[in-house]
Order: sequence, then structure tokens, then C-alpha cells
Amino acid sequence: MRVSKECEGCLRRLLLQAAASATENEALKQAAVNRAEVILQDKFTPGAVSIDIATLIHDAIKQTTGNPDPYRQMKDIEIKVARQLYDFVKDKYRENFRDYLRLAALGNAIDFFRPIEEVKIEIRSQEITFDIDDSSRLEEKVKNSKFILYLADNAGEVFFDLPLLKLMRKYSRAVYVVKEAPVQNDITVGDIKSAGLENEVGELMTTGTATPGIDFKQASHAFKQAFESADFVFAKGMGYYETLEELPPRGRVFFCLKAKCRPVAESLKVPLNSYAALLW
Repeated sequence: MRVSKECEGCLRRLLLQAAASATENEALKQAAVNRAEVILQDKFTPGAVSIDIATLIHDAIKQTTGNPDPYRQMKDIEIKVARQLYDFVKDKYRENFRDYLRLAALGNAIDFFRPIEEVKIEIRSQEITFDIDDSSRLEEKVKNSKFILYLADNAGEVFFDLPLLKLMRKYSRAVYVVKEAPVQNDITVGDIKSAGLENEVGELMTTGTATPGIDFKQASHAFKQAFESADFVFAKGMGYYETLEELPPRGRVFFCLKAKCRPVAESLKVPLNSYAALLW
């Protein structure tokens, strides 16, 4: 997905937040901001991809501050709160593809740009409806697949993903895909271990990257092979939509996300903050 004018302000907000999360040392923080601002000014050009710019910004902030995981504290809070929220809402959803898809989508309400108290209120009260609703196609796709990749998004979403992941595994080999190293609040193998969920999650692999969404130029050979050989790819969150929607639609990728920013909502042709279940 290519940048729009609105993306510049979002990327600037991102760099300020990441730098503030990475260090309390004011000199280091300002140095990180300055370096990230240069990247933003240099790379924000027509036709650029927002995820590519965000990756360069994160790399610069990590290197400048010496902090490889600026969002560590935020992720720890997110995982703790998400576990509690999942326990609060899980009994509303029955074991079927539509309900568990809605539950997985509800987890995507988690947003590191929003106060956690707002997220709590939304998850506790929201009944998910999809403005793009291909949910009726999901069961068929899963049952006709031998190998599925489940591309995970934010750390706290793992609890909301597990019921759908386990249901998929009744019919197919389904591999949970996380990030190789920390970026933003995206989930990693380390997050799964710290949450004590290795056995629950089961078979997993990484993208081989520390990028939002997926950058195939940086992705590991193992992930690229798996992506090409998978019969079906279930992709959570805006990052994967922003990077995979440029692939030709073949009915193989299923996007599940909340449209949290205007450019993504406009791309999907849905209202801001609505949910999409889109077979691509």
C-alpha cells in the first residue's frame, strides 16, 4: 500500500512514540528523533510504502538508543490486560468459524496508539460486525487446505487468535507466524514464551524479519518458501493488509483487521474503525 499525505503525520507520531518508549535519556531520545526525522523527510516520497519507512525509523531508533525492544514495557502490559479481557469475553463465542473469526477480529482492537483503558472499554462492550464480510468463505477455505499460515499481529492478540487457530488445526496443518525480532508491539517467539503459551500456540515459525507486516526483501528463505507453498494465508492486522494487498487477488489470502487509519479505511472503502473480513 502506497503512502498518502495523511501517512506522514502518523509516521511522525510513531517515531516520537518509539523514541520516548526506547529511552529516558533526553539526549539519546532527541538524537533518535533527529535521525528518524531525517529518514522520514528523505523517504516519504510519492509511491513509497509506509511499512518500509516505518521499518527504517524503528531500526534507527533502536540503534541510536541501544534498545532492541522499545515497546517491551508496553507489550508486557498489553499481554497481561489482553489475557484478562479474553477471559471476560470468551464465553460469548461458540466453537464455529464465524464466531471465532469475530473473536480474532476483536483482538485487533488493541492499538498501541490508544490508551489501554479505551481499549478495555471497547473490547468489553463491542459486538463485532464486518463492513466487508467474507466470513462465510473461511470454513470452506480452511477445510480445503492442507497447509495454512496464520500471520499474527500484536502481542496481546494471541489469546484471541488461539480459538480460531485450534479450530483450523482440526482440518489442516496451521502454523502461527510471528516476528523474528521486536518491532512495535508485534508478537515474537519471546512474547509467547514469556506468556507461557508455547504449548497452546503449538507449531510456529517467524517471518525472519523485524518489520511491520511483511517485507519480502528481508524475509527469511524459510518463510518465503512457506508462503509460496501454503494453500491458505490468514493475515491479521493492518500491517499485513498494507503489504499484501498489492499481491494479485487469488482467493488465497484472508485479511482480518480493524481499519484504524483513514488511508487503510479508504483503501478498503469502509468507515474508519470498522472491521473487515476480506478474502483476497
